Amino acid sequence: MRRDETRITTAVVISFAVTSSCATRHPGSPSSSGPEPEAPDLRDPGAPGATPESSKDAPDDGTARVTLGPGFPESGPWVSFYGKAVEMGDLRHVARTYRIINIDADPGLGNFTKAEIAELRAGGQNRVLSYLNLGACEKFRTYWSKAPQGLQSCAANTAAQRGAYHGYPDEIWMDVSNADYQALILEHVAPRLAAAVDGFYLDNLEIVEHSPASTNGPCSAACSQGGLDLVRMLREAFPKHLIVMQNATSDVTRLGKTGGIPFPLLLDGVAHEEVYAPRYDESAEAELLAWRAMRLSNRGQRPFWIGVEDYVGSCRNTNAARTTATRAKARGFSPYASDESSGQRTVCFWD
Repeated sequence: MRRDETRITTAVVISFAVTSSCATRHPGSPSSSGPEPEAPDLRDPGAPGATPESSKDAPDDGTARVTLGPGFPESGPWVSFYGKAVEMGDLRHVARTYRIINIDADPGLGNFTKAEIAELRAGGQNRVLSYLNLGACEKFRTYWSKAPQGLQSCAANTAAQRGAYHGYPDEIWMDVSNADYQALILEHVAPRLAAAVDGFYLDNLEIVEHSPASTNGPCSAACSQGGLDLVRMLREAFPKHLIVMQNATSDVTRLGKTGGIPFPLLLDGVAHEEVYAPRYDESAEAELLAWRAMRLSNRGQRPFWIGVEDYVGSCRNTNAARTTATRAKARGFSPYASDESSGQRTVCFWD
């Protein structure tokens, strides 16, 4: 979802498919490289790319940087959808059309059953990701008010709360460096998702870009570093799962390090919203180009995934969707066009 009150940089890398029909309110191909490579243990100082020497940007030295995750077998087409399976409509149609499918698989919401997620996976042809809000906590999540014994719910963890999310009354910014909040994510929230999907689609990490004086999710230097550390801990806990970061693509993350590891090496991709529609965001495009210039790929030579999600108002707005797709592809990004920000309860088919 677009977070207009703060700087958001979303990069989702996936290819575009273009139809002129919508699946509204109802609600990749097999890898040619064989078995996915084993992801190394980040705690092993000998892991590829895990040395401090491979940090910082490498925009023009011609050196490909080795990421630690499994990587995407295919870059697209891709789709982002946050409604229920019944709203998605024909799951087989979605599975035939898209190789990367981002949904909200939180079991507390009950949007999809395991069988429905398996149908979207299409026997391993597709990769299914789940939305995972790291930088803020939504009051409609079960873990807002309840948590397993030994863990603190978001509501109970007042020390981690960083104020209301402007424009989103059901959401509270959270200090991503808070140990109790990190434990909730790592021991409760993420494992439930990991059991159902192939990876995580991280949202609201742009809090690490905020200043301590921000009136919309203040974040100290320790808070900012804690966000990078939390993603590293996710990678350590789930080495075979895909990790995509939506927005937050500034130098804070691109040049950041955690545990001696360059932060970008923890990811399999980045995504950014509203790069070309409804209006052109030159700074967002420039950030994604800087990520592309790093020449990231994993040990199996699967390239780093960079994508954009633009909003064209309606699944019938084929011309606008094709225009944004053309612009994205010209920059080497994988595009998807949806109806509107913060909705995404409609699947657009653009072929």
